[in-house]
Amino acid sequence: MHRDALEQNQIPIYFVAIIIAALGGLVAPSAAAGLEALVTPTIAVLMYAMFLQIPFLHLREGLSSRSFMGALLVANFILIPLLVWGLTRALSGHPAILAGALLVLLTPCIDYVVVFTHIGKGNSKLMLSATPILLLLQLVLLPLYLGLMLSGVSGVVVSIGPFIKAFLALIVAPLVLALLTEAIAKRSAIIRTWTALWAWLPVPAMAIVLVVVVGSQIAAVVSDIEKLLPVMPVYIGFLFLAPLVGALVSKLFKLPTGAARAVTFSASTRNSLVVLPLALALPEDIRGLAAAAVITQTLVELVGELIYIRAIPAFVGQDQSSATG
Repeated sequence: MHRDALEQNQIPIYFVAIIIAALGGLVAPSAAAGLEALVTPTIAVLMYAMFLQIPFLHLREGLSSRSFMGALLVANFILIPLLVWGLTRALSGHPAILAGALLVLLTPCIDYVVVFTHIGKGNSKLMLSATPILLLLQLVLLPLYLGLMLSGVSGVVVSIGPFIKAFLALIVAPLVLALLTEAIAKRSAIIRTWTALWAWLPVPAMAIVLVVVVGSQIAAVVSDIEKLLPVMPVYIGFLFLAPLVGALVSKLFKLPTGAARAVTFSASTRNSLVVLPLALALPEDIRGLAAAAVITQTLVELVGELIYIRAIPAFVGQDQSSATG
C-alpha cells in the first residue's frame, strides 16, 4: 500500500481499530485493562510522528498568522467554554460525569485534530503549528474553568500534576526529539532514511492509540452505560453546536478557507486522549465513572468526525478572502 492510499483510508482503519479494541476489551477485560499503562507512551509516539512531518519553521508561520491564532483562541478559550458551561448545567447532580465531561469538553484536541483537519481540506500545517500553544493554554486555564464550573459540587478535587506530566510527555519530549531528528538529518543520510520511514507512521500510530485507549476503557464504559446516559445529550449537543461556533468565529476574523476549516475542526474536536490521565487522578469514588465519561465522548466524537470531514468543507465554504492573516 502506498503512503497516499494509507492516508486516504484513515477513517476505515481507525474504525476497524476501534471495533477490534472494543471486542478485545469486552471479551478479555482484565487483560485489556493492562493497556492503560501504554496510553501515554503510544500518544507520545504519535505526536513524534506528527511533528516530524513538517519543518519546525511552520511553528513561526502559525504564530505569525495573527487572525488565525486570534480566532483559534477566541473559539477554544472563550466561546467554547461558555457553550460547555451551558450544556453541562443539567449534570450538576452527577458530579462524576460532570467532572469527566468538563475535563474533555474544555480542552481542544492537540493530536488527531491535525489528521481530521487534513482530511476535511483544512490547513493542517497551521493546525499542527498551534498545538503547543493550545496545550499550554489548557494547562493554565483548565484549573480556572473547573474551579468556576465545579463550584458547589462536592467530592470533586482536580489535581493539575497529571496535566503537567502529560504536557511534558506528550508535547515537550516528542517536539524536542523531532527537532533533534530534523537537525541531525541535515548531516546524516541514515537519519534522513529514519525520517522518511516515520512519514508512514502517523496513521498506524493513531490506530494503535485508539486500540490502547478504547481497549483499556471500553469495559468500564459498558458496565456504567446507564449511569452515563445523562451525559449523552450534552455530547450530542456539543457535536452539532461547536462547529457553528468555529465557523462563526472564522467568519468574524475573515479567515481564508483553509484556516477557517482548521479553526472549525479545532473548536469541534476535544482532547480526550490527553485528559484521560487527569480523569484517572480524580478521587477514587468518582474516577472510574469520570474516565468512562471521557471515553464516551471520544466514541461519540469519532462518529461525528465522519460527519465533519464532509460537512465542514461544504459548510465552511469558499471563502472570499485570500489573506493568510
